[in-house]
Amino acid sequence: MYKRIVLAYDGSREGLVALREGALLAKRCGAQVFLLSVLPNLINASPDGGVYGDAVGQQVEAYRAVLARGVAVSKQLGLDPVAKLVVGEPAPQIGAYAKEISADLVVVGHRRHNALERWWSGATGAYVSDHVGCSVLIGCNAISDADFETELKASQSP
Repeated sequence: MYKRIVLAYDGSREGLVALREGALLAKRCGAQVFLLSVLPNLINASPDGGVYGDAVGQQVEAYRAVLARGVAVSKQLGLDPVAKLVVGEPAPQIGAYAKEISADLVVVGHRRHNALERWWSGATGAYVSDHVGCSVLIGCNAISDADFETELKASQSP
């Protein structure tokens, strides 16, 4: 059903829920996994190199570490994800990447916000579904460490 799945991962608890759910789905579908982390807009920031101030450089390195953790989780299931770090607003960046790789599915996490947080964040670029031309799964099924270990063992047996 799904052949090319983008897993958007930000290192949050909700992101890990979505990453695990999406990775297990990809494993069951035999899909190719594309792992994407989006570094929020920073003045003159680029994840590919260049000169950064200490704070910006530390943030870029933190997001590289997040991406590496996502790759490690995916590889535990025997997946071989293509990993990418981009800079920008998450929803448009996720949409652009999904289009670039012709994704069938995008998996994201969701963090509930109160009314004040939604008011401050505004609607511009807020909804991934407005930016992608494929199915979107909002990963909400928390998989305990024990259950994930069971899935790992099951995926490794012949």
